[in-house]
Order: sequence, then C-alpha cells, then structure tokens
Amino acid sequence: MSKRDLHLVSETAFDPQHFHSALRRVAAGVSVVTAGRGEEITGVTIASLISLSSEPPRLMISLGNRSSAYPLIARDGWFGINILSSDQLALADRFSTPHLSGQQKFEGIDWSRGPAGVPLLQHAQAAIACEVDEIIERYAHAIIVGRPDSVELAPKLSSLLYWNDQYVEVDRNADLDLLAEVSVPLTHVR
Repeated sequence: MSKRDLHLVSETAFDPQHFHSALRRVAAGVSVVTAGRGEEITGVTIASLISLSSEPPRLMISLGNRSSAYPLIARDGWFGINILSSDQLALADRFSTPHLSGQQKFEGIDWSRGPAGVPLLQHAQAAIACEVDEIIERYAHAIIVGRPDSVELAPKLSSLLYWNDQYVEVDRNADLDLLAEVSVPLTHVR
C-alpha cells in the first residue's frame, strides 16, 4: 500500500470527523461495566475493554467522566466487566439507554453480586469482578485499570461486536465456516 492510497491528512488539516470515521472501522467487543453496592448500582455499555497484561492479570477500560458508573467505581474501588454474547443485543441497548438509570437498568434481568458486592450479569460470555488498580483521568475520560478477582465463563462461544456504528453478532457455531474462510494463522500476525 502506498502513501497515496492511505489519504493521509496533515495534522494542521485534522478533521475530527475523519478521526471518528477511522475509529469506527475497528471492531470491538461489547461489554457492560457494572458498579456500585447495595441499592446504589448502575451499568454502562462499552466497547473499550483491553487486556493490558496477563502477568500479572490486568485489564483496562475507558469511561467518560460523566458516566453513571465512574463515581461508583472511584468510590468503591470495584467494578464488573460483563462481556456480552451474540444474543445479548437487548442488554447492550438497555445499558446504553439514557431513559433508564441506576437500579432500573437491572430490573427484569438475571444478575448476582460478585466480590465486594459488585453486580455481575448472569449469562454473559464472561463476567469478571475487578478491584481497581489505578485510575488515570485524561480529558473527558477516566482510564481504569482493574485487577481481576473472579472470572465466570459461559459455555457458549459467541460475541457481540460494535463496528461501523452498528452491532455485529458472531456465533462460533453458526459462523464457523465463514470464520474459517477469513481466519489468518497467528504465525502471519506480527
């Protein structure tokens, strides 16, 4: 690929819309961050979960500092990561809607309390209770590094992704032939 194929934009001509368009092209797993204790609980949908380190195990999320979950995480020092499966689009929508707040988001869905009382969603692909290791405030966001305390895994392998401003469902069993066609052996990844 040559430079002219990339349509590079100089820094002085930077357009925020180009930046957003570029980031929309990155497929990301969809998760619900849960936080709080007792009656004061909430959750928000994110596509910013990153595996920071496996030794020691650490993960990282980014939340807007106006997010309902951020002050509870900062106060309590705990949060849950609930990685959604392909059939949990309704949960992604529920936890991203501005029409529901706090405990209302949990009404009518299966959830339980994890370590330190943090809410965890039942039937998620994975539910991880994390203790806060570090919070870094930058611009309008907080980067939160978590130390996993417990991990629950579902037997079904599927994922809900966010890509190009839409949700995409990937189910290992239903999409296995398609995935085999587009898979690249790890030896080719550098």
